[in-house]
Amino acid sequence: MTERILVAGGAGFIGTNLTAALLDQGYDVVVLDNLRTGRTVNLDALTTSGRLVFRHGDINDPPGDLGSFNKIYNLACAASPVHYQSDPVDTLPTCVNGTHNLLALAEACGARFLMASTSEVYGDPLTHPQPEGYFGNVNPNGPRACYDEGKRAAETLCCDYRQRGVDVRIARIFNTYGPFMSPDDGRVVTNAVCQALAGHDITVYGDGTQTRSFCYIDDLVAGLMALMECGTPIDRPINLGNPDEVSINDMVAEVLRAVPGRSRIVHRPLPTDDPRRRCPDISRARELLGWEPKIAFPDGLGRTVQWLAGQTQPTIATSVVQPTPVSKSQARAGMAAE
Repeated sequence: MTERILVAGGAGFIGTNLTAALLDQGYDVVVLDNLRTGRTVNLDALTTSGRLVFRHGDINDPPGDLGSFNKIYNLACAASPVHYQSDPVDTLPTCVNGTHNLLALAEACGARFLMASTSEVYGDPLTHPQPEGYFGNVNPNGPRACYDEGKRAAETLCCDYRQRGVDVRIARIFNTYGPFMSPDDGRVVTNAVCQALAGHDITVYGDGTQTRSFCYIDDLVAGLMALMECGTPIDRPINLGNPDEVSINDMVAEVLRAVPGRSRIVHRPLPTDDPRRRCPDISRARELLGWEPKIAFPDGLGRTVQWLAGQTQPTIATSVVQPTPVSKSQARAGMAAE
């Protein structure tokens, strides 16, 4: 019998790519998304399979009659600072209450559960590179806390449900890029590429020496599926990211090579609590999953540029967020994916 899989947040960036890969593997997939940052148009090309069902809904609400599943991927939460800081009061409950609802569903139907956590649980790290045993350096009162602490609490819930017999896996996802990124998500790669494509100056926050580790989406999806499909229970978080550390200055230089033009670099103040260095130790993923990234940044960037160039009038978002009040009903008009 074909396995039935739930992808919460499946109309977002990572969720869309994961859903496509699952359908290619022959699974039946239900996507649950409230479309706060996801888009149904992302799934249009996948509907011809006949094995994809879309359900508009929010994981903060009881799951309702979704049926039974063999596996559940929880990717539901706005993942970029621009989006999760725009409504922090909704972000933290989505991480905690939403994850609780999906874990209860997994317990009820005996499904294996994968939690999409984040490298943000390490905060502005004092240990480098970051192994999974590092407890992090998170500011619980800062503008990023709604997401950082929300994901840390979600991991706690996952471990608590593991004690109740639920097969839970936790993926700590590092910076990811590729097709189906939203042009207005405010991520550093998206902003730089969209600004270059529009012929605008490219904004660098801080002096540009801060680092990130950019993992192409195909590599990340392969890691998520390897973690979910691993036949041995995995009771510890797993870092999924690219261990090749790249400075923001070097990333921008690569963008300018991929998108030749007259764009200049302009510097702006570094946002509060923005990490200075970010790089995963993926020893555990190599050992337990036999996984590591394969796609070099210049190659993945070329594919990302092609994708973003095909979008209509890309909008560049700012990484410095001025939160605006959003009602609970407005916030739940649609669910995000990391």
